[in-house]
Amino acid sequence: MEQKSKDTIKGFGDEWVKFDQSNLSLKEHSDLYEEYFDIFPWKCINNKSIGFDLGCGSGRWAKLFSPNVGKLFCIEPSDALDIAKKNLKDNKNCYFIRASVEELPLEDNSMDFGYSLGVLHHISNTQEGLNNCVKKLKKDAPFLIYLYYKLETKPVWYRSIWKLSDILRKIIASLPFQIRYLLSQLIAFFVYWPLARISLCLNKAGINVDNIPLNSYKSLSFYTMRTDALDRFGTLIEKRFSKEEITEMMLKSGLKNIVFSSTKPYWCAVGIKSSK
Repeated sequence: MEQKSKDTIKGFGDEWVKFDQSNLSLKEHSDLYEEYFDIFPWKCINNKSIGFDLGCGSGRWAKLFSPNVGKLFCIEPSDALDIAKKNLKDNKNCYFIRASVEELPLEDNSMDFGYSLGVLHHISNTQEGLNNCVKKLKKDAPFLIYLYYKLETKPVWYRSIWKLSDILRKIIASLPFQIRYLLSQLIAFFVYWPLARISLCLNKAGINVDNIPLNSYKSLSFYTMRTDALDRFGTLIEKRFSKEEITEMMLKSGLKNIVFSSTKPYWCAVGIKSSK
């Protein structure tokens, strides 16, 4: 594994140790979960199904997902796995595996479902990572994915602001953890919070806020903003994909019947493993 990937994994471990989600309210946790899993085909699984959470982080999704299935393998390459074990101590059907997507220790064609949210855009070869996940699924098993999108639906000026922020990300992400943590928290306070609250006020006044940067945080807590600011500006590897590119990757990996969520976060997509 290249050094950049190793540093990215370590960075996520540092992030989830710092933000173990213990201060996230139950309501906000549930609301976020519903947004990501809105398109998941629940009819495809039952309380005996066995599957995996690739890049489980602190275990925040597994905590709410695992009661619906028989067994959930929580897979994470970083020290965040220890946080997940603590957060999921009461979820007795969760099993923990420290591994990267390149070396998944699951049998091919053995899983009834899988999901990976906000992970595969942080690895060097997203297509290969997706392929490895789909290989583990049985025929007709669903796989849910969330990947950062290219902002293809946004105006040029919006994408220009993002490009400037990405230059800043690359600089901050290369710094020692304590410094990038401090800088990310300043960004959360001076950028995320003001823009989110402006969006909230305008939205309540009946004004469309879709093109205000960070408007998706308008109803979220400052804790989530702080977590995501570190996630965004503290990560060395970040890739973004258009809806068309994600569709192509999913088809290449062996998924079919691909469905995208029509609401934020973009892009969430689910596909079913084909027989090929």
